[in-house]
Amino acid sequence: MSEAQVAPVLDNPWDGHVILRIDGTERKLSLTLGALAELEGQLGDDTLLGLVQRFEKGAFSSRDVLAILVAGLRGGGWNIGSADLISAEIDGGMRGAATAAAQALARAFLMPEERQE
Repeated sequence: MSEAQVAPVLDNPWDGHVILRIDGTERKLSLTLGALAELEGQLGDDTLLGLVQRFEKGAFSSRDVLAILVAGLRGGGWNIGSADLISAEIDGGMRGAATAAAQALARAFLMPEERQE
């Protein structure tokens, strides 16, 4: 299937995925175990718990959002890096990106019956 014929990816909170439209294309974010390990490696001295706490308090940074998006997109099957998102058009701008990052983080750690969508 060519890039122009890609079937749409449906947002399914039960499987932990989040959909974000980037440059007009729906992309799947999935914080798989590998993606979480990659994210943790990027955090350096920080921890995943510290990241979650910043989101819970609304004290996250754009760097936090970018790190989650990259890890989630890679976990969702898109091989990208931070530099690829610098000039990307993300639906909803920073707010849309932060919302998608927060949802991906929550879905990675909550059981389906605990998720409120």
